[in-house]
Amino acid sequence: MCCVPARYFAVQSTLLMTPRDQFSDLAHIRGLMDRSTRFLSLSGLSGVIAGIAAIIGALLAKEHYLALCWDDRIQRSALASSLDIAGGWNEHSWFLLVDGAVVLLVAISGALWFTWRRGLRTGQGIWDASASRLVVNIAVPLVSGGVFCLALFLYHLPWLLPAATLIFYGLALFHASKFTLDEIRWLGLSELVLGLIALIWVDAALLIWTIGFGVLHIFYGAVMYFRYERGPASRDLP
Repeated sequence: MCCVPARYFAVQSTLLMTPRDQFSDLAHIRGLMDRSTRFLSLSGLSGVIAGIAAIIGALLAKEHYLALCWDDRIQRSALASSLDIAGGWNEHSWFLLVDGAVVLLVAISGALWFTWRRGLRTGQGIWDASASRLVVNIAVPLVSGGVFCLALFLYHLPWLLPAATLIFYGLALFHASKFTLDEIRWLGLSELVLGLIALIWVDAALLIWTIGFGVLHIFYGAVMYFRYERGPASRDLP
């Protein structure tokens, strides 16, 4: 008996396992691998907060956005005048800039807060190797898009801002989705499609922006919350 290698007993115990036990072990191993390579502490509630903030911000900015678009279309009689970044700044421009900054600040603050809370429950924390990979992959297209959108704003092309923000944001989410939850990939694709539609249908660009940053954030955030934080999948987390 003592000459029987331990590997023999390991093989025998594996053979005695039921298919359900084997499936459970495989799911556990897969969960461990996912937690080592993907950031799974992202909270769906952060998406809900970002969506609510975007809807409120869009409602407040509607009149200023329409007024700014109308003023710039009337005043810009040639390409040269559109490159005059010194002029054309008025209360509408400043309101949109401040409104967008506040919405972004609320969204980031909500994401950090709810993700930190979920990280405490899952034991993953808010910053590790997987989180750094996620931030790097989402930052490159997001920062590039931010600079591009700022240029559009400075050159008085406000009607292109909703489409540009949706497109770059969608690309950033899709690019970083392999490092976090699968729903982020579909959210990114949805934002990208809406951005392309807003690029063509500029008269409804603000409405499309509200759907993308507001409604879709709330929808996908709720799906992630009930699936991973209140649903059966939450039991697989440590």
